Amino acid sequence: MREPRLYTTSADYAYQELRHRIITKQLRPGQRLPEVNIAVQMGVSRTPVREALRRLASEGLVIIIPNSGARLAAPSAKEIEDTFLVREQLETLAIRLAAERIGDRHLRRIEEALVEEARAIEERDLETYLEVNEAFHKTVADASGNRVLAEYVENILARTNAYVVFYDPFYQSETTPTIEAHKEILMALRSHDGEKCVKLMKRHLKESIEGLNRSVEE
Repeated sequence: MREPRLYTTSADYAYQELRHRIITKQLRPGQRLPEVNIAVQMGVSRTPVREALRRLASEGLVIIIPNSGARLAAPSAKEIEDTFLVREQLETLAIRLAAERIGDRHLRRIEEALVEEARAIEERDLETYLEVNEAFHKTVADASGNRVLAEYVENILARTNAYVVFYDPFYQSETTPTIEAHKEILMALRSHDGEKCVKLMKRHLKESIEGLNRSVEE
């Protein structure tokens, strides 16, 4: 069951509600998102809706077309492939550095993320799953000690998470994800084995994009 959230602003409320509708597939790729209609539905003005749409656009979930309005994104297989190519380069560099520098604080944060990830999978909670999956990868990047690199990783994660929202068959019981790949990466980080960390990260991302591509084709 979705827990009630506390919203600090009307824009935050509009953002969270729209994001929830997208993740739970109440909205479909390519669907138009008229500001006026959304504002009326949510009981807010157009300004917070506009801000929410811009925030969703920065995450790759929404496309804003000048003089035409907003619509839900509908990424192609080529776009997904190109984005994961960039993500692989960023994350392999991040984990190579992290393997050298990671300490107990980051290792504990990764362990906590794995516990939450397993729970989200068991409860079929895609919103929480995306949050903790992103936390896992962001913590690895943060452990690299390179703030610029960590920011780039955070940006690319938001975009690839959008692809998971649109195409990953998360709610189908026969395609239940697991945390095994993340467990193996954690073990390699604990042993500070940089080469193994890079190998495992590349394999993990390769499996992710292959699963998404199958869903796009279907």
